[in-house]
Amino acid sequence: MNRITAAADYLMGLRRGRRRVPHLPSDIAPRSLEEGYLIQNAFVGRLIAWHGGRTCGYKIACTSRVAQEALGVSAPLFGRLLTATCYMSGVSLPADDYLVRCAEVEFGFLIGGDVPTDRHYTIETIRPWVAALLPAMEIVDHRFVDWQKVGAATLAADNAIHGAWIYGSPVPDWQCFDLAQQQTCLIVNGRQCFPGSGAAVLGHPLAALAWLANELPRYGLSLQRGDYVSTGLTTAIYLAQPGDHLRGDFGSLGQVEVQFIP
Repeated sequence: MNRITAAADYLMGLRRGRRRVPHLPSDIAPRSLEEGYLIQNAFVGRLIAWHGGRTCGYKIACTSRVAQEALGVSAPLFGRLLTATCYMSGVSLPADDYLVRCAEVEFGFLIGGDVPTDRHYTIETIRPWVAALLPAMEIVDHRFVDWQKVGAATLAADNAIHGAWIYGSPVPDWQCFDLAQQQTCLIVNGRQCFPGSGAAVLGHPLAALAWLANELPRYGLSLQRGDYVSTGLTTAIYLAQPGDHLRGDFGSLGQVEVQFIP
C-alpha cells in the first residue's frame, strides 16, 4: 500500500469512526500541496463509495486573509462538492452527523459551460461562464484537534474539511448586483446576527472563482457545465450547536436556511 492510499484510508477511518486526532501520522501525512490533492482525489472516491452519488463541483477554502495567515499560506485551497452532501435550503440535518458544525455563509455559482483551460481568468473574464448565483452556506467539518496546526496540505487531503453544502434559489440576473459590496448576514435562531459582505472573499466572489478556474488545470481538472462552486465565507465563523436554526441572508439575492436536529 502506497502513502496516498494509506492516507486516504486513514482519513476514511476517521470519518467512519468519528474520531479526532492532532494530525495525520508522519509516515502518511502529505509532504506537499500536490500530494495533498492526490490524497484528496483518492479520499473523495472513498466518500462516494460510502455515500453514493458523484462529485458536482468545488468548494474554495482560505479565501480570507485571516484564514490564510492562520495556515501560513498565500492562496486558497479547493475541495470537491458531492451530491450526497448537498442540500436545498430548508433542510434539517442531524447534528450528530458532524464532529464540527462550522457554518459559513458563502456566494455560490452555477457554471453554465465547460470552461477552457488554455487562458488566464480574471473577475471580468470569468463572468460569462456563470449561469446563476446561489445564496449558500457551507458546513465545515473536520477531525483534527486544531485545524490551524495541521497545515494546508493535510487540509487539502481531507477534502478541504468539507462537511455539507446548502443552497438557495438560483439568481439568473445576478450581474445586476455589485457582489463585492453586497451585504450578507448569518442569523442564528432569529437573534444573533453576524454581518459580512462579498468583499471578504478575496475582495470579490468572482476573484475566488477566477482563482479556481486558473488553479484546477494544474491538477488535471477544470470547471464543467453544471458544476456548482462555493466561494468562501463572507461573515465571521459560527460553530453551530444541536437545535440551532441558521439563516444566511443575502438581501435582494435571497436566503438560505438549515436546521440542526439534536
